Amino acid sequence: MFTGIIEEVGEISNMQYKSNGAVLHISCKKILEGVKHGDSIAVNGVCLTIKDLNTEGFSADIMPATLESTNLGKLMPKSKVNLERALKVSGRLDGHIVQGHIDGTGTIREITKSDEFFTFHIAAKQELLKYIVLKGSAAIDGISLTVQEVRSEGFGVSIIPATLNSTALGSKKPGDLVNVETDIIGKYVEKFLRPEKCNETMTMEKLISLGY
Repeated sequence: MFTGIIEEVGEISNMQYKSNGAVLHISCKKILEGVKHGDSIAVNGVCLTIKDLNTEGFSADIMPATLESTNLGKLMPKSKVNLERALKVSGRLDGHIVQGHIDGTGTIREITKSDEFFTFHIAAKQELLKYIVLKGSAAIDGISLTVQEVRSEGFGVSIIPATLNSTALGSKKPGDLVNVETDIIGKYVEKFLRPEKCNETMTMEKLISLGY
């Protein structure tokens, strides 16, 4: 579980492709504190498991499905990535509940500026947009952001200077692919309010069968 508050911007040092996925090597410093082999790290919002680590960074396996459904497959050496360690129970939830399970990708259509603030306009498919709510939250490349606008072809998120300067968003440009995780609350609500499920008693067995 994550919060969408980025702790460090790391850099891809190597991407080793294999027949059954890839191994991602990331150079970083801060997020290595207090982590060990097997811990979870969100990389551009994707929950990955630390495979190996040293004083210079860590590596993680990436499954083929993840390469296909996120922007991790587009990364190259020197690419900047957003990093966040898993939430501690004793920590503050400054962003929103982020699982690290990407729902899909969007494409930056336009970046506009008003005074010192930016809006990233992101084109996305309807399967994502149905969970995007005006003034609600969405995780873009793992960053907890507020939805400023929702349109038929996409949505916009507000970016303050501090976020632009402390994340990898500062290196993004129109045409770039971003990972999108919608708010988990909306997905739970949809699941329970499906007409065919409304009159059913949600036993533990049924919850398990629904994937909870």
